[in-house]
Amino acid sequence: MHMWSPWHGCKKISEGCENCYMYYLDRIRGNDGSKIYKTQKFYYPIEQNRRGEYTVKSGATLATCMSSDFFLEEADEWRKEAWNMIRERSDVRFFIITKRVHRIKECLPDDWGDGYENVDIHITAENQRRLDERIPILLELPLKHKSIACSPFLEEIHLGKYLESGLIESVSCGGENYDGARECHYDWVKLLRKDCEANRVNFHFFETGTNFVKDGKKYHMPNKSLQSKMAFKSGMSYEAKKIEYKLCDRMGIPIPQDAYKPYFKDNCNECGSRSFCGGCVECGKCGSNKK
Repeated sequence: MHMWSPWHGCKKISEGCENCYMYYLDRIRGNDGSKIYKTQKFYYPIEQNRRGEYTVKSGATLATCMSSDFFLEEADEWRKEAWNMIRERSDVRFFIITKRVHRIKECLPDDWGDGYENVDIHITAENQRRLDERIPILLELPLKHKSIACSPFLEEIHLGKYLESGLIESVSCGGENYDGARECHYDWVKLLRKDCEANRVNFHFFETGTNFVKDGKKYHMPNKSLQSKMAFKSGMSYEAKKIEYKLCDRMGIPIPQDAYKPYFKDNCNECGSRSFCGGCVECGKCGSNKK
């Protein structure tokens, strides 16, 4: 998946933040994860090559603010410019995950209306408490695409009553990683899948987490590639329907759904994220064969 990190660093606000992967990765590099700053890749969505072509191709997916939170208070001064780029790249899908659902409405641009077609917002819900707190707010927001991410997945969650609304397009889940990772149980994953199947909502199980429990047996898997592979092999991911993103170019001309061909490398064949990630950037730096 393409990554766009306009700013880096975050402030912990709930249980899911306790063992934040970004804090861990910053710490082992000698950095402070709570330090928030604008990154050198701030303008990535609108970068162009010498021929005046966008680096990020039409139809691509940009995972946005994966090392921060798009609706972070400390980023208020930068967000308007970020929205301007998102508006300009109406031919690209922006995949935004946030815990700060309570700030979304006040942070939307003036021309938002009932939502941008190219923005897909995922609200995290690591446990039942946060699900019950955040999802009712999500359901009332004017968004074209609404999804739920149970990550890190910390306990059994019941979300059937929220899926009955028909407003949630997809649900994803994954266990916790790195130092202090709490257990993720396969039974929780199965229950989540059952709720999604009952309501015909797409479901993605993308990784087991470091400490995974299945049939009463505990598995320690610090390797994230293995976690993803095990999630893929479980067969838990479920596609109920294709999600339509009505992308268009700067002239308002629609971009066909099949115009963008995602690139997958050999090691993507059994990846738990493959069903929704949109492929990698065809930059040629890794030298791997594309599939």
